[in-house]
Amino acid sequence: MDGGEEFVPPPECPVFEPSWEEFADPLGYIAKIRPIAEKSGICKIRPPPDWQPPFVVEVDNFRFTPRIQRLNELEAETRVKLNYLDRIAKFWEIQGSSLKIPNIERRILDLFSLAKIVTEEGGFEAVCKERHWARVAQKLGYPPGKNIGSLLRSHYERIVYPFELFQSGASLPVLCLTIYHYCLKIFTRSLLISEPCRYLYLTIFPIRFKNTLHTCKILLSSITEICQVDSFVCRMCGRGDEDEKLLLCDGCDDNYHTFCLIPPLTDPPKGNWRCPKCVAEECKKPAEAFGFEQATREYTLQSFGEMADTFKADYFNMPVHMVPTELVEKEFWRLVSSIEEDVTVEYGADIHSKEFGSGFPVDNGKRHLSDEEEEYAHSGWNLNVMPVLEQSVLCHINADISGMKVPWLYVGMVFSAFCWHIEDHWSYSINYLHWGEPKTWYGVPSSAAEKLEEVMKKLTPELFEFQPDLLHQLVTIMNPNILMSHGVPVVRTNQCAGEFVITFPRAYHSGFNQGYNFAEAVNFCTADWLPTGRSCIEHYRRLRRYCVFSHEELTCKMAACPEKLDLNLAAATHREMFIIVQEERKLRKSLLERGIKEAEREAFELLPDDERQCDKCKTTCFLSALACSNCQESLVCLYHAQDLCSCPNVFCRKYRYTLDELLAMLHRLKVRAESFDSWANRVKEALEQEEGNKIDIKDLEVLKEEAADKKFPNNELLQRLNTVLADIQKCESSSTELLSNSQSRRMSLEELRTLVDTMQNLPCVIKPLEEVQAVLQKIEEFDARAQALVDSTKDEWKQDSPLPAASEIQALLEEGASLPVIAPACELLSGLQEQGRWLGEVRRTLGPEGSEVTLAVLRNLMESGCNVPQSISVETAMAELQELLTIAERWEEKAQICLEDRQKHHLSTLEAIVNEAQLIPVQLPNILSLQACLSRAHAWVTDLEEIQNGEHYPCLDDLEGLVAIGRDLPVKMEELKQLELQVATAHSWREKASKTFLKKNSQHSLLEVKRPSTLLTLNCYSRSLTKNRERLEKEALLRLQQVNLTKPGIEKGANGDQNGIKTERKRSDSMETDTPHNSDSTLLQNGGSAPSLTSSQSVCVCSGQPCPLLHRCHLCKDWFHGGCVPFPSLLGSSDTNLTKPLCWWDWNTRFLCPRCQRSRRPRLETILALLVALQKLPVRLPEGEALQCLTERAINWQGRAKQALDSPEVQRVLERLQQEEQEMNSIKEEEPEEKNKWNGDTVIVLSDSEETEDGVIDLTEEMNSTKKSEEKAANGVESLLSLVPCLKGPVIELTTSTRAQLEELQLEGDLLEVTLDQTHTIYRILQAASQPHQDALHTLIQVRRLCSDHHIYTNAICCTSRFQNKSLNPCSEFACGQILKLYGCKRP
Repeated sequence: MDGGEEFVPPPECPVFEPSWEEFADPLGYIAKIRPIAEKSGICKIRPPPDWQPPFVVEVDNFRFTPRIQRLNELEAETRVKLNYLDRIAKFWEIQGSSLKIPNIERRILDLFSLAKIVTEEGGFEAVCKERHWARVAQKLGYPPGKNIGSLLRSHYERIVYPFELFQSGASLPVLCLTIYHYCLKIFTRSLLISEPCRYLYLTIFPIRFKNTLHTCKILLSSITEICQVDSFVCRMCGRGDEDEKLLLCDGCDDNYHTFCLIPPLTDPPKGNWRCPKCVAEECKKPAEAFGFEQATREYTLQSFGEMADTFKADYFNMPVHMVPTELVEKEFWRLVSSIEEDVTVEYGADIHSKEFGSGFPVDNGKRHLSDEEEEYAHSGWNLNVMPVLEQSVLCHINADISGMKVPWLYVGMVFSAFCWHIEDHWSYSINYLHWGEPKTWYGVPSSAAEKLEEVMKKLTPELFEFQPDLLHQLVTIMNPNILMSHGVPVVRTNQCAGEFVITFPRAYHSGFNQGYNFAEAVNFCTADWLPTGRSCIEHYRRLRRYCVFSHEELTCKMAACPEKLDLNLAAATHREMFIIVQEERKLRKSLLERGIKEAEREAFELLPDDERQCDKCKTTCFLSALACSNCQESLVCLYHAQDLCSCPNVFCRKYRYTLDELLAMLHRLKVRAESFDSWANRVKEALEQEEGNKIDIKDLEVLKEEAADKKFPNNELLQRLNTVLADIQKCESSSTELLSNSQSRRMSLEELRTLVDTMQNLPCVIKPLEEVQAVLQKIEEFDARAQALVDSTKDEWKQDSPLPAASEIQALLEEGASLPVIAPACELLSGLQEQGRWLGEVRRTLGPEGSEVTLAVLRNLMESGCNVPQSISVETAMAELQELLTIAERWEEKAQICLEDRQKHHLSTLEAIVNEAQLIPVQLPNILSLQACLSRAHAWVTDLEEIQNGEHYPCLDDLEGLVAIGRDLPVKMEELKQLELQVATAHSWREKASKTFLKKNSQHSLLEVKRPSTLLTLNCYSRSLTKNRERLEKEALLRLQQVNLTKPGIEKGANGDQNGIKTERKRSDSMETDTPHNSDSTLLQNGGSAPSLTSSQSVCVCSGQPCPLLHRCHLCKDWFHGGCVPFPSLLGSSDTNLTKPLCWWDWNTRFLCPRCQRSRRPRLETILALLVALQKLPVRLPEGEALQCLTERAINWQGRAKQALDSPEVQRVLERLQQEEQEMNSIKEEEPEEKNKWNGDTVIVLSDSEETEDGVIDLTEEMNSTKKSEEKAANGVESLLSLVPCLKGPVIELTTSTRAQLEELQLEGDLLEVTLDQTHTIYRILQAASQPHQDALHTLIQVRRLCSDHHIYTNAICCTSRFQNKSLNPCSEFACGQILKLYGCKRP
């Protein structure tokens, strides 16, 4: 097979998996599978899964030296090529030139194939003449059209052709003439030939003449004179002068002038030099026989495994367990066929188990065996036991033949191989793989053994020329694809750990290991091997091959003790012995005809094998041999009597047995083999006795004992005899137990009938037969009566049909239980009893007296009915139950669908379903649930109608409750959608009202802010409670004011205290949030009296102590910190107030604390819009009623306020205030422009922009216009600080009654959670009519300035944090630093 062709695996061999029964007899099982497996040559056996022998090799002490295998030297054709390359390389090496194999088309030129093809084409001259070099290139596998033929001719002419001339063996003159013509031709092309080649060709003989014929004559004369000339003269010219130019051959010591060689040598060659004659002699030497060499390193199992796994993993570049077996197989056959790749592996083969220990447990007394090891030590599949089994031929050989009777061990690695071979003496072999990776096998059947030998000799004749018995050396392998292509059948298999591989007689087999593993193998021979073994001896005689043991000795030893032989082995030995005796008689007769009559007895078995081998054919002699009296050491077998020696009349025949002794042995074998026939006839006669002639049981037992004594094989008659005896024993035991009523279990009627029939059919007399027959008759009578009762109950079942009498059935059951045999009718009666019970239960359940039927009851009846023996009555009842259950489940499913929320159904639909389902006599849970839902739906509709038909609109809570109930019902109701819409509209109105009134994060509900503060603790709101609300509120407020007025404030000088400023700054974070009430608020809510307060009592919403920047609430008169609650902006949010800063009564100093102002206080117009929307809702809302009361109260107050403001006195006051404002504005316009400038020269604003104007560092372009206006207002408020001491008042005067009226209106207006314009007007008049509150104004200005600084500080921190990773220009950096320094902060 060429290296380019891919390996195709052969078909698989047979694989057998014996049962435990078959596995118990190893040689018997192998004989059973032999007809199938022998056709393939090899087979694989997988033991039962539980057969796993322990591995008992002492791993630590197991040391071995493996063999070295070079893979490409194993394959026959590859080895031929390598041998050829060795010879041609040696041919060039002795001439002082190294061989360099050329490359063509990127592969090494196959010189052997090239020489072989050129020879097949007629030789070099013919190929050149016919111009067939292109055909040669094509046969070598090169592509056409690349002028490769010319390259092949050049290489052949330069390298191969000279060697082929030496190998041709032509006579010396012809050779010289041929080389002369060739040298002349080469000389003309000397530029194309290298110096060593030209030198080689022209130094073969002295060709220096122009005439060819004259040259040949000179050559012939030179040859005759060579032996006569002096040894120190030139062998070419015959002269001995010019000694300095004489070359001495290192091989033969002949001399040659350097100038006599063609071409002449200018300088002596370096190193060894051989003359042309020595070159020819060296190349004619035969090659040494090929064999494996031993490695130099000794391994343990662990070290060898590490080496093997490392080699495989590195070679395939993957873990060893992941390499596919197919890949390893293809790579192996590629390597053995490759000349270029030289892969070397090691194989621990043929390791003696007797020396190193077997892998199987061995009972040899050297070590204690466990119970498990004891079992496997005596198993027939133990390779130490199989060769010496009783049926094995080798058990009659006394010597322990290593490899045949004693197993050999094999430790393999990847690619390590065993070559094509057959076992010694063509015996069987068995191989067991203990553990490790698989072993790949190839096998050829014995029928194709000669074909395989023929093919290998044909393809590689060079190997068999010097080693005719090459295939017996186990050193040669050939690709299975090549053998198959030549008609040799080949099979393969992968042997895994725990599997056996059997090879049959003369079956060639080979293979290799997939990786690191441990195997054990041994030979064995069965009776059928004897003819094959004799044929093997004849084959060995032709090959002159040594025998392992004497076949004749083995046969005679078995024939000497025929009584110890297995019957099959005795018969086979008899046939073999007969042939041997006939052949021996013929050979002895031929000696007598030659006149050799002298004979003497010789105990050949006592002689060593090498002293009794035939000198001619190397066969081990046993029955006879021929010796010479003069030549003591000469010995031949009778087949080669003529080849002994030429001494006259001194021959002596040595023999082991006389012919009479041999005939006697043959007769004893015949008796042993024929003794079986006599015994078989007596057994047949005994087993075929009829009723009147039955024999005694003891006669059968005698026949069985005779078979055991004479070791008859396990045959059909013996099996029948054993079966009859077993049946007799079983019948006697069963009948005894039956009649004595001592059975462990009662037998059935069929078993009793079988027992009677068996006892009647036995060939011997059984005594209790009549009593057993009487019991059978009694059982059959009872069975007939019971069957009659059962047949009477097979009518169809109806609910009113009568049931069978339970008492009659019970009586028959009790009678059947007392019988020694189980009657079949008892089971029928038990079934009939169960049927009656079940049918009665069904009748009670479905009858009018029965309790309420549920689905669980029906299912239980169905389940129990399935376990009752079936009959027409049961099937009819089951059908009725199934029909009722199906209908009930269908209605349950419908109800389940209606109860689910996926799709709601109308009320009428559900009522129809419930009404129809109530007709079924089964309680259905889903129907009941649906019925309950319908009741709830009717109640819901009734409630809705009552609410809608009432005198007033329904409350929102009632509607929400109805909506929640309606949504949970699985009923589709149109009223629900309308109700949901009304509820959604009410919620929408409530949300809108909440957004209108409630502050952000307010702690109050919408209802709380709409009710008067005195009614917050009441659960409902009624108009009747509002009659005295003003009085209650006023009284509560006055008491609260009295309490708060007693709380001390702080000194005026504290306004500028930095500690107070810092305290206010800490509290400024809560300015914009609504704060919960403290304990003082309960006075306002509940209208109770306030206790007297001390100076240590707390103030403000924070319940803290008084500190700087306190301001009183306008309504409750309590103190509040400037940082805890939002104080009013002094000048308001518009710039109009900045134009008249001297009109201090217009300043926004009116402050209501979060407790007094609980809501946003929307304008009255907004509230009226909400009331209009409320009137459209068909729902009553508590918030709506509270809003109506609040609106009525606000409108009432507004009317009274307008009436007071329209009075003449108040009108005059308003006109006076307007004049004062005009005068102050005119005074302000006359002041210098400088006074109008705001304090502060430069505004520092934090921003990350660059400087834009002189004196202004713009760092906050991101600040919006709102922030700028706030800063402007803060600067304006700060400018008012200097005006506070200059403020004067009162500006107007009011009468006491008018002042009291306005103060009362103001108090009532502040209590309203509504914004009204009249409130501000009244406050403005009362302010102008009083002295300016300079402390309060001073506090508001300080708080305002503090809030502005806090805003700038926060921006500074944020902006500086943004620039912590940036570099600012000097101005910006300075500004940030100043601000942070002012507030005591560090740079972030």
